[in-house]
Amino acid sequence: MDCPGQFCYNSAATPSAERGPVNMYGINKFGISLSMVVLLAAAAAGAPARADNLLVNRVQQEQGMDLPTRGMSMDQVEKKYGAPQRKLTPRGGDSAQHPTINRWDYSNFIVYFEKSHVIHAVLNTPAGNNTNPAAVN
Repeated sequence: MDCPGQFCYNSAATPSAERGPVNMYGINKFGISLSMVVLLAAAAAGAPARADNLLVNRVQQEQGMDLPTRGMSMDQVEKKYGAPQRKLTPRGGDSAQHPTINRWDYSNFIVYFEKSHVIHAVLNTPAGNNTNPAAVN
């Protein structure tokens, strides 16, 4: 059987030297890897757009909310927002490069403190994956 062009999938019709490197099953290694790359690229092409939309929506939500601002003290946060539902065990603090980080969980948001001042406040994720790090470790 004669195969027109350079691609022939009939292994009997094409000598092994023309087929390129093949695995023990007689399948062209480059053909599989190329098709896998194309398949993965096509599958991943739409994913970043959805992730970007979710991130933009979340940032817009945070901007519209009254969250603790950077630099507020723990006392100021507690006076303005009340006691948190949960205060996680402090992390770090073993050196100047690793200051103590505290995390307070409220019903709609989480506040991160470096030593005793806010460094960041974020909304709770809809997926509910903001778990106690001590339980994960």
